[in-house]
Amino acid sequence: NLLSSSNAIGGNSLIPNNTANSNNNTNTGGVGVGGISNNSNGNNFMGPGLGSLGSLSSGGGGANTNANLFGLSNLGGGGVNVNVNGGGGNPVSAPGVGIGVGLPSSSSSSISMGMGGGVGAPANGPAGAPSAGGSSGVGGVEELLPLVIHLTNPEEREGVLLELSKKRESFPDLAPILWHTYGTVAALLQEIVSIYPLLSPPTLTAHASNRVCNALALLQCVASHPDTRSLFLSAHVPLYLYPFLNTQSKSRPFEYLRLTSLGVVGALVKMDDPDVINFLLQTEIIPLCLRIMETGSELSKTVATFIVQKILLDEIGLSYVCATAERFYAVSTVLNNMIGILVLSPSVRLLKHIVRCYLRLSDNVRAREALRQCLPISLRDETFGNALRDDVTVKKWLSQLLSAVGPPANNPAGAGGVMDGATGGSGGLSVGGAGGNNGLGGGSLDLTSN
Repeated sequence: NLLSSSNAIGGNSLIPNNTANSNNNTNTGGVGVGGISNNSNGNNFMGPGLGSLGSLSSGGGGANTNANLFGLSNLGGGGVNVNVNGGGGNPVSAPGVGIGVGLPSSSSSSISMGMGGGVGAPANGPAGAPSAGGSSGVGGVEELLPLVIHLTNPEEREGVLLELSKKRESFPDLAPILWHTYGTVAALLQEIVSIYPLLSPPTLTAHASNRVCNALALLQCVASHPDTRSLFLSAHVPLYLYPFLNTQSKSRPFEYLRLTSLGVVGALVKMDDPDVINFLLQTEIIPLCLRIMETGSELSKTVATFIVQKILLDEIGLSYVCATAERFYAVSTVLNNMIGILVLSPSVRLLKHIVRCYLRLSDNVRAREALRQCLPISLRDETFGNALRDDVTVKKWLSQLLSAVGPPANNPAGAGGVMDGATGGSGGLSVGGAGGNNGLGGGSLDLTSN
């Protein structure tokens, strides 16, 4: 029984008399070893983890130690690094906690986790007596791991999702633990697919929306972590979110669901990883974002525009959008419509990303020629002068855009022919031209970018 309380909590069950030893010579804490996994080869240690030793700092403050986990078994297995704050000052040693996550070898698919802890004997003074300046983060890790394991229990999952979503910012390595813990990702995906029947007809309640958004917040951690991002993409997990992005109900539960789903995709593109851009382009994320850019709330529009902006900033993304007239005009038409709305209800935050999208499009020769004709007149005059008077960055981008595009072309027929010669294969967005209808069928996110 992998990851059960009998072999996931240290000291009591991993290796007797080994997980809580004291050592008067070195003042080290215990050594944690990866949990025992039952597989076809018998009981084997799948990647035991050497735990962190107790802090031996001579100062009054706590010291940081790394629980470096090594796969030492003859079956192979990799370790996952988990940072543990070991607190304690002279002359007391800090608690030592080892956390082992064994990855499967070629001969077995078992994954095990174990944790061991111990307090080293002091050089002077009573064991376990902290100094005035000492601090310890061990309790937090000991609290986190059982929560992750309990995600696989349907009866406890809702409360655990809420707790973990609150704690996710406090544990930078929560993502690897989530991904490599047996059954955890499957439990999160189960939460997602369980509300598919509520999407059409739209019967999603606020309670159900909050619950699934807590699961999405944990997936956002996995999406943004460098050690799990590629695994997240390889498993095509973002595709499970696309039905949420395709919803059209404007009720708060649906808006919250779309916004949190956009946050997961936004966390991916923020990493500036070409593999992420390739994946999103292949899975047709742009039409979904364009629909939200036209019909969503201001915040959803902002995040969706940010995603399109990050795709355009990648060379592959820019080439993709400008490869055919249909794709270019699908994007430029939506941006134009958004500018028309901002004239009536300005939002500097949203305008910033729109201007950056236009500026990036102007880097393409054919797109730049098309923008000479179809760039909104409100960006050429002083319509947004007051709104942008304190934003030096956006004013600079707008000035660069107008300089690159130049004055409007004297082409009464419009710029429709400028992009007609573009090639790039099929798969373009279905639109009716520059002025047509495009007919495209929670998490927190920092939208800071270049």
